[in-house]
Amino acid sequence: MQEPLRTVLAGCGGMSETWLAIARTLPDVKIVGLVDLRQDAARRRAQEAGLSQVAIGSDLKSVLAQTSAEVLFDCTTPEAHFSNAMLALEHGCHVLSEKPMADSMAHARRMVEAATKAEKLYAVVQNYRYKPGPRRLERFLRSGRIGNLTTVNADFYIGAHFGGFRDQMEHVLLLDMAIHTFDAARFMIGADPVSVYCREWNPSGSWYRHGSSAVAIFEFDNGVVFTYRGSWCAEGLNTTWESEWRFVGQNGSARWDGAEGLHAQRGIPNSGFLSKQEAVEIPAVDGAGKTLGHESIIREFVTSLRRHTTPETVGTDNIKSLAMVFGAIESAQAGQVVRIQF
Repeated sequence: MQEPLRTVLAGCGGMSETWLAIARTLPDVKIVGLVDLRQDAARRRAQEAGLSQVAIGSDLKSVLAQTSAEVLFDCTTPEAHFSNAMLALEHGCHVLSEKPMADSMAHARRMVEAATKAEKLYAVVQNYRYKPGPRRLERFLRSGRIGNLTTVNADFYIGAHFGGFRDQMEHVLLLDMAIHTFDAARFMIGADPVSVYCREWNPSGSWYRHGSSAVAIFEFDNGVVFTYRGSWCAEGLNTTWESEWRFVGQNGSARWDGAEGLHAQRGIPNSGFLSKQEAVEIPAVDGAGKTLGHESIIREFVTSLRRHTTPETVGTDNIKSLAMVFGAIESAQAGQVVRIQF
């Protein structure tokens, strides 16, 4: 029987509680160190998680060396992901990171290159694609029940009062939240983005410093057009965090409210000026461990290390979702369509 993977978690804010709770259920993971710029936060999290014999520190390099770590769980802010990943890969660790992968495409490319060179697994938590709705829709759309997909629309409207670093971030909606929707779109459409036009703004009354609202139009390499409308300062009539979606195929459409409501219809040929519609079932996905968000990707990451397989959100793939974010930001700044570069 293999020894558990010696794992250090960096970033002991609120999200680390979820990661540690999941880690406790995984016999192949042993948390051996906690790192945070505020050591008292790391100590508090260790106490709350019942971790009495772990290294505590504010310097990732020293904790990795002290613990002979094999894996880094990175729950730090986006600006720290690049330096943490590069340091961990240099140390010989596999890395699983919170999204977004990096704070720039240049950093993301270097991280992917470093992981390849080190022959280590680097992956990103894109938990939204592991929820039941996207899993069902991806399979349904692939089945062709509404014909070839042509158009996808997603709306995200939530008034989120975080406080803290998000209130001061530039491009806060696109960089910190929209990547969830963009990654889910890539997954369900089953293609790669090639171009984007985006308009970003900060409405009057916004409690964010910059970029809390955006509209973007993406074109994919299979011809599908994907539109995104979003705001993080929209009070009233909030969508779910998963957004509200419409999928238009050549023969019918599907709609998802971001929660339990999934519906589809297709037109009956030659049935009138406005075609009569018939309901189309969107089957449930057999339980394959793919519907639990964070737990699914963390489990898949650990399983991939043991079986030498590749998780869905490996860095070489997830960089395409990040490219959608930075392509949208570039377009918003330039005021024109831009090509998306991986």
